[in-house]
Amino acid sequence: MMRLDPDLDLPSYARLGDAGLDLVARENVVLPPAGGRALVATGLAIAIPEGHAGFIQPRSGLALKHGVTCLNTPGLIDSGYRGELKVLLINTDPEEPFEIKRGERIAQLVVQKVEHVVLHPVDDFDHLGESERGDGGFGHTGQ
Repeated sequence: MMRLDPDLDLPSYARLGDAGLDLVARENVVLPPAGGRALVATGLAIAIPEGHAGFIQPRSGLALKHGVTCLNTPGLIDSGYRGELKVLLINTDPEEPFEIKRGERIAQLVVQKVEHVVLHPVDDFDHLGESERGDGGFGHTGQ
């Protein structure tokens, strides 16, 4: 991990057992209402181990209280990426702008083990094998 801004808090878990490390804003940003968005720097660069990936997740409190969430969620950080972590935020509130203050917690980083697969082309659906769900897609299981 490389600190790009020594005055900011390091990412941390809020409580024992939490899955996400809190990420903070490196800059002040105002998100306009009704879809205003910004790419917000975190002041942090990391090296995720090979075989793992980082996932940027929204903070539930910002979403509930202010309608601010992450676009492209979860944001994927591959193990080979070495640049500054940035968070793409959007304000869904139809009327109120939202001010992000430097040092404010804006998102969470979850690091997980990921598996690589080998894809084997087949000629028809029968070769994919049976499953209980079959080809049932969006909304297939009810409300």
